[in-house]
Amino acid sequence: MKAIFESTIERVLIDTVTPDLLHRCEAGEWSSPLWSALEESGFAVAAAPEVAGGAGASWDDLFGVVRVAGRYCLPAPLPETLLANALLGECGLDAINAPLGIAGSGRLTLAQGRVSGTLVDVPWGREVRHVVAIAGANEPMVVLLDAGDAQCTRRLNTAGEPRDELRFERAACVSCAPLPSDLQPDALHLGGAMLRCAQIAGALQAIVDLTVRYSTERVQFGKSIASFQALQQQIAVLAEHAAATAVAAECAFASSLNGAGCFAMLPIAAAKICAGEAASIGAAIAHTVHGAIGFTHEHALHSSTRRLWSWRSEFGNTTAWAQRLGTAICAGGSPALWPAITAGRLDRYVQTKGAAA
Repeated sequence: MKAIFESTIERVLIDTVTPDLLHRCEAGEWSSPLWSALEESGFAVAAAPEVAGGAGASWDDLFGVVRVAGRYCLPAPLPETLLANALLGECGLDAINAPLGIAGSGRLTLAQGRVSGTLVDVPWGREVRHVVAIAGANEPMVVLLDAGDAQCTRRLNTAGEPRDELRFERAACVSCAPLPSDLQPDALHLGGAMLRCAQIAGALQAIVDLTVRYSTERVQFGKSIASFQALQQQIAVLAEHAAATAVAAECAFASSLNGAGCFAMLPIAAAKICAGEAASIGAAIAHTVHGAIGFTHEHALHSSTRRLWSWRSEFGNTTAWAQRLGTAICAGGSPALWPAITAGRLDRYVQTKGAAA
């Protein structure tokens, strides 16, 4: 199933996500034909249970889909929609085959079916019709909100992707349900971090391919620069970080097999730290090998590297996740460290403030 999903989404994106489309989307265009192709493919609802209108695919099945989205710099919120529909389905709500926003940061209050508060860094908040969020602290509720009811403050990340602020004032819920007991109150933050790890893995693979191709084609002193040992070593380091990130991200996805499930903090934290470090090192190496041409608007490299620089900080940056992981490990005590590593989970889950830094 995983291979079928990955090959299918790649066939969709290879024909639709072109450099020209990326430039137009960064200029503010929303590509309806691109999203229509994604809707027809069925991937938007793939993570939701069949009873909710989805395909019941596990996160393990969908890892390749999210990685390919990162590899092609997909200018649409497909990964976020996967997570939103998975969470809706876990709560017994119907999946929506349309672009959905998620909010891993911000604070909402819920009173008498009305929601107030601010959501920050909502991917494509200006374009989506609905947003999925978690409201309330003592008794968390999953809420589906009409984005049109919010005051939208438009913002962009370094890659030119919309990351908007939505402010709600006593907005009526389209639907809502209690957060399942097996899900953490910050499930959208954890799930969002997991998605970004896979997207970073895809973008790293893209820059590996670009860098290897350029180094074999670029001739200096009568031979390709790929023959120089110093560059060979740098490209090898780049490939190592890309491979390590892919493995760590896939492990994080495999740790949550049933729909939204209970996100395992240890694999996700480890993957986000690994991906953040790889994004910094990998982008630096790729631009070093390419030289000035990699920074030009016409070259494809910066489309991936600017996303690496953006995604490494979204849903918690490397420092925040390292602090969170260290706090959780220390809280478990030294006797629990080796069992946690071998089992791939922390039995004593620690909720830390400031994880969305």
